[in-house]
Amino acid sequence: MNAPQDFVRSLRGAFVLNVERRGKHLLTHLSRGKTLITHLRMTGQFLDVEAASLYPAHTHAIFWLDNGRKLLFSDQRHFARMNLVDSSELASVEQLRHLAPEPFDPSFDPSYLHGAIRRSTRAIKLILLDQTRVVGLGNIYAAEALFRARINPKLRGVRLSLPRATILHREIVSVLAEAIASGSMPYRENDETWAVYDREGEPCTVCLRPIRRFTQGGRSTYYCARCQTR
Repeated sequence: MNAPQDFVRSLRGAFVLNVERRGKHLLTHLSRGKTLITHLRMTGQFLDVEAASLYPAHTHAIFWLDNGRKLLFSDQRHFARMNLVDSSELASVEQLRHLAPEPFDPSFDPSYLHGAIRRSTRAIKLILLDQTRVVGLGNIYAAEALFRARINPKLRGVRLSLPRATILHREIVSVLAEAIASGSMPYRENDETWAVYDREGEPCTVCLRPIRRFTQGGRSTYYCARCQTR
């Protein structure tokens, strides 16, 4: 964790070279060989505003840009994190070095997914949320992918066959691609696009049986007991 004064000193006068993502981390590569790692968590967001704009509530960082505008970082729940590191040491940074392959990377194929899941006795839904096994799947997308693949979220990882892992791989890639294309935000209110998430008691879109909800790892899991029996 950077001390505030060191954080400011390293950023003052620096240029943004490019921005990329690794898992749920935003990597802002800067001049002077530094990279700003940001994890937005649930409610973190960057706001590009005019210089004279008032600061919204929960503003934690203000970046003055060379075009006269300001980039504000706001986080209502105070869970987001920022860390400034040497770019040359990114590969060894704790937040990044254990991350699994990206879902759209060629190395993330059915064989990889099968092996990553089969090594664990945990419930498959919890495995999918483990960023060291599968990167980029949050609670919503994991539930949706499992529903599409007709896999019970309680299934133990060691019981997943390669054919079913192949189907799950296809649905993971599909649900993420659709979300990106639609600009969907996981916590957007009144979202009616989900098949199971946040639809407890509502009819399944396939069999009409009411969607069930239970808790896994402190998070709500939604599924259809008829369509996801195995």
